[in-house]
Amino acid sequence: MTDTSALTPVNLITGFLGSGKTTLLQRLLRDPALADTAVLINEFGDVGLDHHLLERIDETMVLLQSGCLCCTIRGELSSAIKNLHSKREGGRIPFFRRLAIESTGLADPFPILSTVHADPVLKHHFRLGNVIATVDAVNGEAQIARQQESARQIAIADRLVVTKTDLADADMLERLIPRIRQLNPSAPLWHAPRDPLDAEHLLSQGVFELSERSEMAQHWFASELKGRWQQDGFTHGSSGLGPIKSLRGADDQRASGSGLTCHADNIHAFSLVFDKPLDWTTFGIWLTMLLNRHGNSILRVKGILNVEGSPTPVAVHGVQHLVHPPVHMAAWSDEDRRSRIVFIVDGLDRALVERSLAAFLPR
Repeated sequence: MTDTSALTPVNLITGFLGSGKTTLLQRLLRDPALADTAVLINEFGDVGLDHHLLERIDETMVLLQSGCLCCTIRGELSSAIKNLHSKREGGRIPFFRRLAIESTGLADPFPILSTVHADPVLKHHFRLGNVIATVDAVNGEAQIARQQESARQIAIADRLVVTKTDLADADMLERLIPRIRQLNPSAPLWHAPRDPLDAEHLLSQGVFELSERSEMAQHWFASELKGRWQQDGFTHGSSGLGPIKSLRGADDQRASGSGLTCHADNIHAFSLVFDKPLDWTTFGIWLTMLLNRHGNSILRVKGILNVEGSPTPVAVHGVQHLVHPPVHMAAWSDEDRRSRIVFIVDGLDRALVERSLAAFLPR
């Protein structure tokens, strides 16, 4: 029987689009105790982590300012973890004692967890640690109602962090918290702007215990494992890792060991790139009006902008009808000064967004 204390813990940070996963992860990685942490980040869209990078190790891996190793993945999850393990054992990357996975906001957490839990190779080197789920106080109630992934992310969590409580009114929280507790009655809950958040409490050395989850979460996890082994033909001790599938109907199109969720064609990402600096006033008015008009269909918008008169890039973030204050970043990470904006939308036509922006921006 494997001694779990000798295995590398894998912590999953999950939560729906725009709920603050990356902000929480950045906050935690400032703790010196996490300097020997490897980070796998799955992003939906094509604006990566360039503005967080300090030193590139190879074409896939970088060192964050905290000293943590980071790898942005869009491929198959088990292969990425095995690659990290192989490079660690061979001394080709800094040694790490913990692996943190930040999933895309559209990911169902159960295929990700089952990859670590059931893969016959990974389970000899890694073990599941705490699962942290971020919940958007402003948009969380609607996301739980409309997006099944949001409910599943909350249900499986060991720790719950409610974000943007400073932007939500009392009625929003009065409706949201009971809904969260219906899905997960026992996990400790933090209010991000108010409560202290540190690695010791959120990323403790606790071992993932399915028995401590709600009956609904246990059922979902058992179904995921059953589907994984039955449909993909695994036998105990096999070394292969096929795609992770669900036992549910064909219209629940979750797939692949990448942890990404395959949705219907109406949910998709696209990006807009601009070669010349943007006028901030014009762009800000346009983005505010766009989210006011089409916010229900815009699950997430994020971008790095080259703004006229600013020597450094400006980061923008929006979730449905909410636009966050812009963040002036310290510096450009390379010579690319183009503005890049990513939209993750539900049924919204890219051409409509492009026509709308073209009507505002000067030729």
